[in-house]
Amino acid sequence: MMQRTRIVPILYIAPAIILMALFVYYPLVRNIVNGFYEWNPFTLDRSFVSVDHYVRLFKDPVFYTVLKNNLLYAIISVILQVGLGLVIAAILEDKIFRKFSTAFRTTYFLPVLISMTVIGILFSFIYNPEVGLLNSFLKTIGLEEWTRGWLGDPNTSIYSVIAVSQWQSIGYCVMLYVLAVQKIPSDLYEAATIDGAGKIRAFFSITVPQVKEMTFVLLIYTVTGSFLVFSEVYVLTQGGPSNSSQVFSTYLYQKAFIDNEPGYASSIANVILGITLIFYFVQNKFLKTGEE
Repeated sequence: MMQRTRIVPILYIAPAIILMALFVYYPLVRNIVNGFYEWNPFTLDRSFVSVDHYVRLFKDPVFYTVLKNNLLYAIISVILQVGLGLVIAAILEDKIFRKFSTAFRTTYFLPVLISMTVIGILFSFIYNPEVGLLNSFLKTIGLEEWTRGWLGDPNTSIYSVIAVSQWQSIGYCVMLYVLAVQKIPSDLYEAATIDGAGKIRAFFSITVPQVKEMTFVLLIYTVTGSFLVFSEVYVLTQGGPSNSSQVFSTYLYQKAFIDNEPGYASSIANVILGITLIFYFVQNKFLKTGEE
């Protein structure tokens, strides 16, 4: 009877373990191995090339453009989605704005529900250099010298794509922060008011520390998402012009399915995995969350 009692819990979690092994861990290990081989997906021929793919990757000038673009994505996403998202959530939960909070929350969250493909097509019209809303607006307010082909200019293409991502994703972070702020005991704010603390002081002394766990989760979410971003870049620019808006995922896609170099693409995927793991461990160490 005792032996049966020990086996039953294992049987409950066995399907989840099997599915994780088949669809997460096996492909992960297989991809790491594939990074050391040159192979063609349409034949059985495979040749071991050791670390040649990685040597080639770190000598590839496009790799450093891609790395810079993904780091820009991560930095801007952390500032806007995590930083600004917390500020917006705190404002929405303030007593003055709470009566309008539902309408604002709906407004912020609506872009999250729209497909990124649809959003990409929408913003391709907004960024259109001839009839786009952005250039038309700049001309209307007398800033015609600022007009340009936003997606066709190598100096602005990546920033234009990043702006679309922030518009679409910030509402998700705001909603999660709203939930976290609502769990903060109101007694803390009342005590701070009695002690003479203003709203800004209360924000930094109460709100920010109390939502530390949610901040940790959102940092992982935004940084990981920044290194896995694909749809908006592919729909808006496909990595152009001249690879100026190329990111890891689009470069991987190009090498795997257009240039037919799956081994090299596997090495790119392994580098993405390594970078995201580094960011995770760094964040976990410095934020020291989850240890209480």
